[in-house]
Amino acid sequence: MISVFGSTGFIGSKFCDMYPDEIVKVGREDDTPKSSDVLYFISTIHNYNVFDDVHLDINTNLNKLMRVLQNCKNNDMTFNFISSWFVYGKNNILPATEDTHCNPKGFYSITKRTAEQLLISYCETFKIKYRILRLANVYGESDTSVSKQKNALQYLIGEIIDNKDINLYDGGKHIRDFIYVDDVCDAIHACIKKGDINTIINVGSGRPHQFLDLMMYVKDRVGSTSNFIDVHPTEFHNVVQVKNMYLDISTLRQLGFVPKVSIEDGLNIIIDHYKKKRGLK
Repeated sequence: MISVFGSTGFIGSKFCDMYPDEIVKVGREDDTPKSSDVLYFISTIHNYNVFDDVHLDINTNLNKLMRVLQNCKNNDMTFNFISSWFVYGKNNILPATEDTHCNPKGFYSITKRTAEQLLISYCETFKIKYRILRLANVYGESDTSVSKQKNALQYLIGEIIDNKDINLYDGGKHIRDFIYVDDVCDAIHACIKKGDINTIINVGSGRPHQFLDLMMYVKDRVGSTSNFIDVHPTEFHNVVQVKNMYLDISTLRQLGFVPKVSIEDGLNIIIDHYKKKRGLK
């Protein structure tokens, strides 16, 4: 069985739905694993918390993690930690491999990288097996917390369906690696079942997509009258965000993983979901 921490979140809940016979959900206030395999999703989700609560990323991404890890020592456990491509920070060499130098900016990004380092140190000290899975941009219709800061792709799909004009930083000419949530869960499952221990694995589609191209696809698909407006990023965005990123998933492919949902099919799923919510055909 796999003890899932963060089973009510976007990806965690989908993983539990897809593998119900293999998981046990761990309550929000519980710090104790219920099995020898741990899957840890608990995390903040963007770099903007610094404006509202300077401690939130630290408490969520570091303090909670360490409380759970303390209950893993002296046990024969494997700790599967869900991390993010954000830990790579600004890099000019793409695609990013698991060995790419990490230079994160922003509280979310920094605490995710720090969590990785604390995890490795603690696991090496107390002989706990681990895997760190760095996820690309994950999207799916079951994500109910989309915003300009988190899952902007889906947020803007809704805006395009509503025929609103769209401000795009740098004209949307940055690139990202997008992967559908079901594919992510399949990849995580493959890593848990077949991945080497004490290692880092990139989880993504391995394909770069220019953001503007995706926005144009959505606009054409729904017949929107939205205009795309080229705007300069904010100063904060320039400080903490990365312009271009996609992942090398060679390690993941060696486990036999192949994404099933193309970016076009994934966008169509999101479009149809949002149109249905709006009562549109």
